[in-house]
Formats: sequence, C-alpha cells, structure tokens
Amino acid sequence: MPPNTAGGPPAARGLIAKLRTTLEMIKFEHSIFALPFALTGATLAVRGWPSWRQLLWLIVAMVGARSAAMTFNRIADLKLDALNPRTRMRALPTGQISLRFAVGFTLLSCVLLVLAAHELNPLAFKLSPLALGVLIAYSYTKRFTVLSHLILGSCLGMSPIAAWIALRGEVSLSALLLGGAVTLWTAGFDIIYACQDIEFDHALGLHSVPKRYGITAALYASAILHVLMLVLLVTVARRENLGWMAMTGLIAVAILLAYEHALVKPSDLSRVNAAFFNVNGYISVLFFVTWATDILFH
Repeated sequence: MPPNTAGGPPAARGLIAKLRTTLEMIKFEHSIFALPFALTGATLAVRGWPSWRQLLWLIVAMVGARSAAMTFNRIADLKLDALNPRTRMRALPTGQISLRFAVGFTLLSCVLLVLAAHELNPLAFKLSPLALGVLIAYSYTKRFTVLSHLILGSCLGMSPIAAWIALRGEVSLSALLLGGAVTLWTAGFDIIYACQDIEFDHALGLHSVPKRYGITAALYASAILHVLMLVLLVTVARRENLGWMAMTGLIAVAILLAYEHALVKPSDLSRVNAAFFNVNGYISVLFFVTWATDILFH
C-alpha cells in the first residue's frame, strides 16, 4: 500500500505549521493597525488612489516591516516572555517554533521591506535601512527609557510618512503631522496595554509610564496623547482642505477613543484587550475609509 501523502510531504506540512504559528505569535491580523494609515498617507500624497503596482508594493512593505519588527521583538524578549505569566505561553518560550526559524523569518521580512522600497522609488530604498534600524531598536528601549511607548509609536508613525515618500519621492509637513498623530495614538494605547505588566516591570527593572507614575497617571497620560492626536489630525485635514466626510470620521474616532478609555479603569484592567485590539482596529479602518472617501470624491 502506498504511503498516505494527503496534505503534502511532511517537511512542507511542518513548514506551513511553523509559518502559521509564527503569524499567530506576531498577531499578523493586527497589521490592520498600521496599514490603513499608510494607505491614507498614500491617497493624500497623490490626491487619489495609487496605481495597483504601487498599492501592491506598499502592502508588501508594510507587512514586511511589521512582521520583521514583531518577530524580532519576540526574539529580543524571549527570556522576559518566559518569566512573565502573561506571555510565557507564547510560541518561542514554549518551543513551538525555534529561535533559528524566528531569526530566518525576521530576515525574510526585512528583505521584503527592502525589496518593496526598491520597487517604489530610489529615496524609499535608501531610507529603508534606517526604517529597519528604528523597528529593530525599539525592542530594547523598555530596558532603559520610559519613552519606549513613543518609540513604538514612531514605528507605526513612519507608515504614512513612508507611503508619502514612496509615491512622491519627498516628504511634506502634512505627512509628518499625520505620522506624528499615528505616533501619539500608538503610544497612548501602548501605555494602556502596559498597565497589565506593572508588577512584572517593577520586578525586572523595566521602564514604562505605568511603572514610573502609577496606573491612574498613566491612563491620564494616554488620554492626553489621544487628544493631541486628534489636534494633529484636524490640522492635517485643514491643511489638505478635506471636507465634511473627513471631519465626520474624526468625530467618530474621538467617540471610539472616549469609549476605549471608558473600558479601562485603574481598579479594573480586565477589558484592556478589548480596548487594545477591538477598538483600535475599528479606529484605524474607520479613519481610512472616511478620509480616503473624502480625498477621492471631494
């Protein structure tokens, strides 16, 4: 009787399983956080919809950048994740994937980013190593600075700026302001997320706003960053002469941000994941849909 080959060769099945585990580890589906802002930057840059070729390489660049950053973060934090009750069951600490495989996946993701940048324009290609440097360096910042939240924010904040550069070969104040807004948005929700690890951060000597100033002050700081984010977005909308659809989107984003902060209280952090994942996913998609619609039909 011939061997059962259903599902393909064992080596191929093993590789697919490792890739699936890796994508689950880095929460690949949460690429939705950064991609809509990159696409908004792209539509603003060309005052319309990018070509399908540009769109393809933009998506490849964003996916490669986030995958490289997230996988390297898991590599850098391997020992910390193994000690933290919240993260000790992640794929690397439990051995579901090997360190070697994770390193290979990171390198492949870096290659995808650089290749995509090369296909977009020369300036994007020249700046791609700098972008990778920032993405990689973030993973070590919580070991020495409370500003790690803002540095993480800058990793996502680069996305609309990078998209603008990729399509225009230059940068503008509007792109920088949009990137700044994304930076503040990301830093704000990362501070909320870090409230879960305040005891662990104290025990290991790691740095975060909740650890240094307490959960109540951290939640206020997060709210302030989100207010400043809205101010920057209103400024961009006015500079780019956007209409009522974009402003309606900002009102909806403000309501969702208020709801996000209402979910989390100093005495009750049980709904942090709902605030972090669900609400922020809605915010990024809603922002893109309303602003892209305004740009395309204004």
